[in-house]
Amino acid sequence: MSQTTEATSARAKSPLRYIVMALIAGVIACTGYFAFGGQQRVPDATFTLLSGQKISTSADLKGKVYLVNFWATSCETCMKEMPDMINTYNKFKGRGLEFVAVAMSYDAPMYVSNYAQTRNLPFKVAMDDGSAAKQFGNVQLTPTTFVIDKNGKILKRYVGEPTFAELDALLDKALGSAA
Repeated sequence: MSQTTEATSARAKSPLRYIVMALIAGVIACTGYFAFGGQQRVPDATFTLLSGQKISTSADLKGKVYLVNFWATSCETCMKEMPDMINTYNKFKGRGLEFVAVAMSYDAPMYVSNYAQTRNLPFKVAMDDGSAAKQFGNVQLTPTTFVIDKNGKILKRYVGEPTFAELDALLDKALGSAA
């Protein structure tokens, strides 16, 4: 009878143990999100442009307001938003906005280069080897756009097409304080 009681007791404790562990993990995750969510800093990343030139967030973009847009030529939403991204860049570049369009590692370099040339993309275009997407929080969905202020703080992360009026207001505020 004691073996049956021990077996029943072990089964009863097992699910409870997993529930408690899940709750603790959830509390830690929530605490981390709220503690660091609003203060997220841009990672130290280096982008390789189509020209072969390398630019980094810690040196070349430090002290600047900029966008990092992860995209792919096979992404319909990316293609739809690109003219608006061009307009946004052209609207704010005179005030110091920088922009790096980072093609995902699975995108064929020939397609990216062809798209950048035929559309006369006015901003920097980089090919990712997978490391930049990882450094920016393991970006997998395109488009994903980060807005970074002059202090290296990520102001906003857009997954999908941004609301451009909101993006313009955010950039206007960030660039106004950068002047």
